[in-house]
Amino acid sequence: MAYLEVGTRGQGAAGAHGGTPVPMAATTSFSDFGGKAVHYDTHAVIYYEGDPAKRLYELLSGSVMLYKLLPDGRRQVVEVLRPGDIFGLANGDENDCTAETLMDATVQEVDLRHVEQSNDLQRTLARCLSSQMRGLHEHAVLLGRKSAVERVASFLMHLVPDRGGVSCIGPVDPDNDSFDLRLHMTRQEIADYLGLTIETVSRVISDLKRRGVIRVDKADRIHLNRVCSLCRMTGMH
Repeated sequence: MAYLEVGTRGQGAAGAHGGTPVPMAATTSFSDFGGKAVHYDTHAVIYYEGDPAKRLYELLSGSVMLYKLLPDGRRQVVEVLRPGDIFGLANGDENDCTAETLMDATVQEVDLRHVEQSNDLQRTLARCLSSQMRGLHEHAVLLGRKSAVERVASFLMHLVPDRGGVSCIGPVDPDNDSFDLRLHMTRQEIADYLGLTIETVSRVISDLKRRGVIRVDKADRIHLNRVCSLCRMTGMH
């Protein structure tokens, strides 16, 4: 399978919802509250949908996807996490989705009981979750209103640091507005995240390649020839 991972152009790597990650405050660490760091291999399940919700997790390295399964076996990837993101906070006694790594990942785990005992930790969690909520709102718009081309373009643009958002200042060098991506998701996982079929994702990528917007160097590497051109396809501008 072709795994897709973010590459950089002299900038920090970004996750699926773009922007700058919001790390836990330096003075508030899960380890201060009985947390422990746990390593997971690629495509390891951290917890399943329906498991008792007993822990809160902070992603330290790697990438994790959260997904739900429909009764007929179809999967919807609801969020793709990156370092600094918090997950495992459930509205009830059970986890409402499955958490699975997309690549080798290290996760800091803390018992949910400790969260109630620290105002500092609760404030830090509120800041982190507020940032993640913005990404979920963008994903809802993507699934509800955007075309297949707009969805794929939005997904790729979310992987380009500091580009495509409302505060985007454009390319640093207008004559060389390109970017290299090495994605950490398979075509099927991308399809499940975008609410498309794998055939549609492949067709859109082929169309973007034919139009000269991207270049597929290998099965797991995509070169964005014209970032601004791709950005205009997202439906955001």
